[in-house]
Amino acid sequence: MSSAALVLVLSSAFFHALWNALLKRHEDPESAVVGVIAVTVACGGLWALGLEGTAFPTSRALLWTLVAGVLESGYLVTLARSLRRAPLGLAYTVARGGALLLVWPVSVLWLGERLTPWTVAGATAVALGMAGMNLERPRGAVGEGVLWALASAACIAGFNLSYKRALGEGVQPPALFTLSLGVALPLLVLQRRREEAGWGVLYRKVMTRPLLLVAAGVLCTLSFSLLLMALVRSGAGAVLTLRNTSIAFALGLGALQGERLGRRRLAGAGLVMLGAVLLGWPRE
Repeated sequence: MSSAALVLVLSSAFFHALWNALLKRHEDPESAVVGVIAVTVACGGLWALGLEGTAFPTSRALLWTLVAGVLESGYLVTLARSLRRAPLGLAYTVARGGALLLVWPVSVLWLGERLTPWTVAGATAVALGMAGMNLERPRGAVGEGVLWALASAACIAGFNLSYKRALGEGVQPPALFTLSLGVALPLLVLQRRREEAGWGVLYRKVMTRPLLLVAAGVLCTLSFSLLLMALVRSGAGAVLTLRNTSIAFALGLGALQGERLGRRRLAGAGLVMLGAVLLGWPRE
């Protein structure tokens, strides 16, 4: 992984943890995520205005972008449900760690990424750190939140691999970002509309804290756009694994919100950071 890709991924990780922390602070994360993604789509549209050349050079590029959008809608629904029920640090760790365990072997077997002793050691350290942070079996609403986080992990793995395939077909990152979230947004709206008493109720819930939604939407845009730029420069397995350093950021942000950080989670976060350094250290 190059130095540029390393900086892009770490910046993306911080912004990702931060917008998730803001979503967690909302009284109704499941409705608020609709407003966040609406802001994000608007920001993506502004980014796409600078496009030069063909946005989707092949039909496969368009197909993988649409697949990514469907999977992103699933990710956003399950993310909001997990954050509503479980602490930020726990839900975030399960979602990102589960995605790692799915993406890394698939990217090696399917996308032809190269295995080295450093990358194996790094991925192993990240996986062990995540496992150590979740040794206790959560119960009640928290346990339900962990199950939603596991579902979120599958969606995260799926849309990141779809991103990589679309980029491999030559799609331009602004077009990929904007269209995929443009597909996810109406699916989110329809899903929430089915669970609310009417459009007015949904609108009032979404607009409860408009400044928080705008801030989260801008941070979400930065997070995803930097991720796509990193995927252009490096392999999906390395990028997604290194991006899991956002877990350490999420734990810190969770502590600022009053969540308790025990020794086990701190040790796990240390392993995650060590694994990220082993995996992402520039070798070019």
